[in-house]
Amino acid sequence: MAKVVVQQNHSLSPDEAISKIAGFQEMMAKYGVKAKWKGHHADLKGLGVSGSIDVSDSEVVVTLKLGMMAKAAGVDADRLKKSIEKRLGPALSDG
Repeated sequence: MAKVVVQQNHSLSPDEAISKIAGFQEMMAKYGVKAKWKGHHADLKGLGVSGSIDVSDSEVVVTLKLGMMAKAAGVDADRLKKSIEKRLGPALSDG
């Protein structure tokens, strides 16, 4: 089982960070991954994918575990990590 971890620093409050990553969550939903939020933590679940988003005062950490279904569907962990990094940083910019 491949694991992808992306950490992104930010200078927002946790609530602001959560609202700013809404577009990022929409991108994940497009691939069938749903987020269930409880406070500053979200559990992620999708076909062949599970994980979490944790938001603190200074960073957002996205952790994904790719199961056999994701591997069979051709999901590449390195490409997925780069794709998340590419979207998460701009989503959290306070500009």
